[in-house]
Amino acid sequence: MGALDEGCYNVKLENGVKLGSEIEREEQTLAIEDAVKVLLQGLGEDINREGLRKTPHRVAKALQEGTRGYKQKVKDIVQGALFPEAGLESGVGHAGGEGGPVMVRDLDLFSYCESCLLPFQVKCHVGYVPSGQRVVGLSKLYRVADVFAKRLQAPQRLADEVCSALQHGIKPKGVVVILQCSHIHFPNIESALHGSDQQRSVQVLVTSGSGIFDSGKPDEWGDFLGLLRNIDMKHRNGLSDQCWCPSHSSTKVGPTNSGMVAAVASIIDSLGEDPLRNELLGTPARFVKWLTNFKSSNVEMKLNGFVHSMDPVKCNGSVSHSEHRIYTELNLPFWSQCEHHLLPFHGVVHIGYYSTKGFDPLEKTLLQSVVHFHGFKLQVQERLTRQIAETVSLLLGRDIMVVVEAIHTCMMSRGIEKCGSNTATIAVLGHFLTDPVARANFLQKIPDSSTVG
Repeated sequence: MGALDEGCYNVKLENGVKLGSEIEREEQTLAIEDAVKVLLQGLGEDINREGLRKTPHRVAKALQEGTRGYKQKVKDIVQGALFPEAGLESGVGHAGGEGGPVMVRDLDLFSYCESCLLPFQVKCHVGYVPSGQRVVGLSKLYRVADVFAKRLQAPQRLADEVCSALQHGIKPKGVVVILQCSHIHFPNIESALHGSDQQRSVQVLVTSGSGIFDSGKPDEWGDFLGLLRNIDMKHRNGLSDQCWCPSHSSTKVGPTNSGMVAAVASIIDSLGEDPLRNELLGTPARFVKWLTNFKSSNVEMKLNGFVHSMDPVKCNGSVSHSEHRIYTELNLPFWSQCEHHLLPFHGVVHIGYYSTKGFDPLEKTLLQSVVHFHGFKLQVQERLTRQIAETVSLLLGRDIMVVVEAIHTCMMSRGIEKCGSNTATIAVLGHFLTDPVARANFLQKIPDSSTVG
């Protein structure tokens, strides 16, 4: 969808009577909440259990915040921020000089993927060549980009819409938009259990140019690309917007819960989009397919028998810890679903445990199965960390330390848009509780957190 000229503002009359726009928003919120309840019930969850009671409302607020761009007007942002700069075209050299470029780099944005409704991260670089002896406030370049990012999007269309809006709003000699987009690559339970290497994210780079940059001639783009030294333009995206989403590279969507699919379609409609738009036709089924990875019954069926078939290790409690050593299993990948916002979080798990010298360490696949057993559910990271530690303690004895490092897409959807940030949680049992040296030794073995992404 293009830029909307109609704004939607929540205002009240002096006597407290709500105006139509606020009533409409409340109705949309309730409609989304009802749809989320259908999704939770489709997963076999109790919508009244602690941790889920407020989930429908939280999901509705996050989705509305993440798609607020449908109700914003670009012209209101730009028109009040154009400033005269007499030296622009006189050759004097003010504000970049004769035709000098202006660029704002490394803007962190997020958007919801129109193919699967999962958030994707955007590193945005946007610039223009002034004309008409006027410049625009630099913060407005970010705000215009954010208007279009806060919609159901695909990378190339996002770049094109930002570029077009700035060209029409500022009327410069030309506009350049370069986006580096990162989309979580989600596995399913089967591929995770088979231990196949999982690509954590799909990266694409897209560009858009207008005015003097419309032709794509290297000479016109040279100054801008010279300011972006860490970007390899040879990696520009050659795929269509739909093909970039990992949901299109997975196996064909099979039978899905029709009620859940209808609920997702109603959410799309409540956000102000047309669920019958060609690019959105398969989106509800793809989102439901993703969500059902975390259906409790699926996890129990596929993993429960495997976990409980493991024989607990018999630990000799009379042996001094001086005769033990710390064993570690690091960087066990996991994927999970935040039960508060129904959005994925993923990362790595590090497990440390004491055992006697000469002990044959537990196979990595067994510990990985424990991680998946607790990961493929609606979760919160603190509980996930504790549950992994408690389960491993049943297998290896009580001296356990677990560290979980994760990236939460729900943080992006709530406006914390710093790309690369992650959350760490720790659970300790047994000897690790009382021995700070042991804890420090284990933590030193954990590699740099850059492995999380």
